[in-house]
Amino acid sequence: MLMVGDIQVFMVASSISLRGSLSNSLFHHFPRNITHRSSCRYFNRNVGRFKSAGFCSTAIWDALDESPVVQNEGNGKGIDFLHLMEERGIRANVQTYLWLFEGCFNSGSLLDAKKLHARIFKSGFDGEDVLGSRLIDIYLAHGKVDNAIKLFDDIPSSNVSLWNKVISGLLAKKLASQVLGLFSLMITENVTPDESTFASLLRACSGGKAPFQVIEQIHAKIIHHGFGSSPLVCNPLIDLYSKNGHVDLAKLVFERLFLRDSVSWVAMISGLSQNGREDEAILLFCQMHKSAVIPTPYVFSSVLSACTKIELFKLGEQLHGFIVKWGLSSETFVCNALVTLYSRWGNLIAAEQIFSKMHRRDRISYNSLISGLAQRGFSDRALQLFEKMQLDCMKPDCVTVASLLSACASVGAGYKGKQLHSYVIKTGMSSDLIIEGSLLDLYVKCFDIETAHEYFLTTETENVVLWNVLLVAYGQLGNLSESYWIFLQMQIEGLMPNQYTYPSILRTCTSLGALDLGEQIHTQIIKSGFQFNVYVCSVLIDMYAKHGELDTARGILQRLREEDVVSWTAMIAGYTQHDLFTEALKLFQEMENQGIRSDNIGFSSAISACAGIQALNQGQQIHAQSYISGYSEDLSIGNALVSLYARCGRAQDAYLAFEKIDAKDNISWNALISGFAQSGHCEEALQVFSQMNQAGVEANLFTFGSAVSATANTANIKQGKQIHAMMIKTGYDSETEASNVLITLYSKCGSIEDAKRVFFEMPEKNVVSWNAMITGYSQHGYGSEAVSLFEEMKQLGLMPNHVTFVGVLSACSHVGLVNEGLSYFRSMSKEHGLVPKPEHYVCVVDLLGRAALLCCAREFIEEMPIEPDAMIWRTLLSACTVHKNIEIGEFAARHLLELEPEDSATYVLLSNMYAVSGKWDYRDRTRQMMKDRGVKKEPGRSWIEVKNSIHAFFVGDRLHPLAEQIYEYIDDLNERAGEIGYVQDRYNLLNDAEQEQKDPTAYIHSEKLAVAFGLLSLTNTMPIRVIKNLRVCNDCHNWIKFVSKISNRAIVVRDAYRFHHFEGGVCSCKDYW
Repeated sequence: MLMVGDIQVFMVASSISLRGSLSNSLFHHFPRNITHRSSCRYFNRNVGRFKSAGFCSTAIWDALDESPVVQNEGNGKGIDFLHLMEERGIRANVQTYLWLFEGCFNSGSLLDAKKLHARIFKSGFDGEDVLGSRLIDIYLAHGKVDNAIKLFDDIPSSNVSLWNKVISGLLAKKLASQVLGLFSLMITENVTPDESTFASLLRACSGGKAPFQVIEQIHAKIIHHGFGSSPLVCNPLIDLYSKNGHVDLAKLVFERLFLRDSVSWVAMISGLSQNGREDEAILLFCQMHKSAVIPTPYVFSSVLSACTKIELFKLGEQLHGFIVKWGLSSETFVCNALVTLYSRWGNLIAAEQIFSKMHRRDRISYNSLISGLAQRGFSDRALQLFEKMQLDCMKPDCVTVASLLSACASVGAGYKGKQLHSYVIKTGMSSDLIIEGSLLDLYVKCFDIETAHEYFLTTETENVVLWNVLLVAYGQLGNLSESYWIFLQMQIEGLMPNQYTYPSILRTCTSLGALDLGEQIHTQIIKSGFQFNVYVCSVLIDMYAKHGELDTARGILQRLREEDVVSWTAMIAGYTQHDLFTEALKLFQEMENQGIRSDNIGFSSAISACAGIQALNQGQQIHAQSYISGYSEDLSIGNALVSLYARCGRAQDAYLAFEKIDAKDNISWNALISGFAQSGHCEEALQVFSQMNQAGVEANLFTFGSAVSATANTANIKQGKQIHAMMIKTGYDSETEASNVLITLYSKCGSIEDAKRVFFEMPEKNVVSWNAMITGYSQHGYGSEAVSLFEEMKQLGLMPNHVTFVGVLSACSHVGLVNEGLSYFRSMSKEHGLVPKPEHYVCVVDLLGRAALLCCAREFIEEMPIEPDAMIWRTLLSACTVHKNIEIGEFAARHLLELEPEDSATYVLLSNMYAVSGKWDYRDRTRQMMKDRGVKKEPGRSWIEVKNSIHAFFVGDRLHPLAEQIYEYIDDLNERAGEIGYVQDRYNLLNDAEQEQKDPTAYIHSEKLAVAFGLLSLTNTMPIRVIKNLRVCNDCHNWIKFVSKISNRAIVVRDAYRFHHFEGGVCSCKDYW
């Protein structure tokens, strides 16, 4: 219930009292510290003191004193008429004075009304309420609220309509506090308020000065008097609740209305739209449309605004059709909303058409279109519209000028921006906070930072926005020290960082890798109470996530009190960036389960996570969701989709997704190149890289990295060197990441000397650099060099990681450093705190197996703390094949067949093991089992590049155009090699009967054919480089050694395990592979 005392206390607290007799005679004598309970008794006891039998003399003399003595003011006909009546003996009555007042009201003569007021007092009609009421009307009509209130004080018994008149008069003069005070007095005098009273009272509260508790009490009084469903009262109440942010209370009032008029719908729709509940506003409009309520311009304005805010531009376009149908397309409010809608949509043609057809334009019309043009980079058209605005005699406001300055800043129009600065100074806008921020932004973007700083020093430095702009400017320049100095200096000046300051400095810390400073600022954020601000938290999550502190980032997300999509998507992106794809997708699903609608960043990160684990179906589902959510043309989602299809090996789909992107950037091209490279479609990747160069798109470091990786995977050293030359030309070769991929390129292409040169010429090396070189040495059989480099790395204080130990253990395995390898393996956990992964266990099994320590290898596997995977058992089986250990080989094969019964390598290794051991029956059974199970063997294949063409060979291949020459040349090589000691290991996988039946040339392995073709086709100065998909056999290895000697050529063979450098009859592996 509304307490009289509460409103009276508010009236006193506002320090604004009624002027005139009401304040002097009533509130002046109001006893101090009066209690709520005694207030009514006080008014009832003393009310007679303030009312006379007629109009009091004070009111009359005040009216006369305020009337200036001006000749010929007023027509005086009313007074003359009274004199004429008196001369004829006719006494004027109440009706006479009412007629005369009506004449004053129509003629607008306040002076005549005041004279009649004095005459009434003299004639004894001062007690007539009807005359007092009409005189109050005249005073209020002329804005003489003080006179009306003084007269109102003197009327003995005022009805509710008279109270409403005075309240309306106070409201018209925007005297909201006096309205509340008068309502308090009205309640005290037991005058029952009606609908008009409450409607006026609520409008008085809409200025924002009334405490919310008072509004709630008024609402309670409304319900008490039975007006809880009255549109006249409830419409302003809905508006008042909405404007104070209590939209749920507004909805409650709206829902209790039995009869809703158009004003009710407007108030509720507008309230929802203004409080960030645009979806509900649009749905309510649909409900209104179904209820056959005729929409007003204000309804359409509110709904269009809601569509603009949540970017439902298509729906806004449909509403435009309704507007034309209802004939409201010329309404200024509606046209302004349409201009804003189309401008934000980017449909500036439609926006300009609507603007040009408007019958009446206001500043909002101009501001909307100027802002739209500015945001889309059409600064010239925006400035032309600014000139037209001035020609239309409209003075632009700060919003307009700020939009123009933003337009100039976005396109680098510094000269025009300076002209606007001059205009700002002339019109006195230079001290406006928005203008200052826009000007500083202009100088930051169009001039050097020193000029911007000079302007900053001329401004009112109490404007925290300016400090934030300068913070961002220095951050974008990568000047962390100056940015941090600004951050400290603003606090020394007495300005506290706000929710925009902290993100500005944190982003600089993120981009420059200054996590330590970011953590210090995080501490200050907690102390200053911004630790739950969603904007600040989203940037904190982004910072920690990008620096790999994912647990810290997740903790901030979990402590958030609000559901913020930006924070969630920052966390999802963090997981994706650190290859934790499963965690990213789980979090994305959790976000959806909580009803948080993803934005474009969330969708693109989730699709990228699907690409990372080749989850094609899930990626397509997420893409469908993004399409439904209105992101069908989003660039980041399009790029992620290209990456998804490319990494999943779906070349046609990847190309199709790529072509659908209208504004392709280098990220689009990179997604296609890197996706193909990672999925093994390296030739496709290199073709796209070539197309990118032809299209004139500038390649960046990521582009070069992906292209070099593709050439490395195809061992295309010639194209790799061409890309290396492009990197040198563009300056990317000095980047550490670029050198790292180049080391890998040359290592994989067999040019270890080039890899060494790149490594030792690097100005700065990171762990990846050392790992690449150690791995390169390992692959080429330079185990001692790899171990030596590892020791040097440790001496420099660099911490080895899991990749480092894979390289070192492989190096030890390839050269037989068994004790050293085992020692390094044990040091992983003891010295470096690294938990060995399955690949490290594989290296140890390989180390022991190559050294023929098969029992030790088996024992090592059985004692492993993790479950052995297929690779471990396959490594053991391969060693058993080499060393002809059937018992352990069968033991390994049983486990391997349980894990991967469809893998052909298991059957081939087992069959070969039986063959080299002379167990032909077991060999045949293994082959039959393989056939029965439908498992097909991967054929051995070798490649060699000659004159920019890749030539492939299979075992016994006769499809090559030079097949006859190749086989003749092999016979010649065999003969010459035999002369210096080569003995062919004839078909050790075939029994005697099979050897008798088969053509010997049918068993010539592919690497022999490739080497022979290379010797025939390449000049003597060029090394022979051959790639084979399987492990090179003993006979071929021995044969190539002799061929390198008799031909005096360097031959490099890269098999499935390592590189073999043959020269002068010797292999780099020293026959240990």
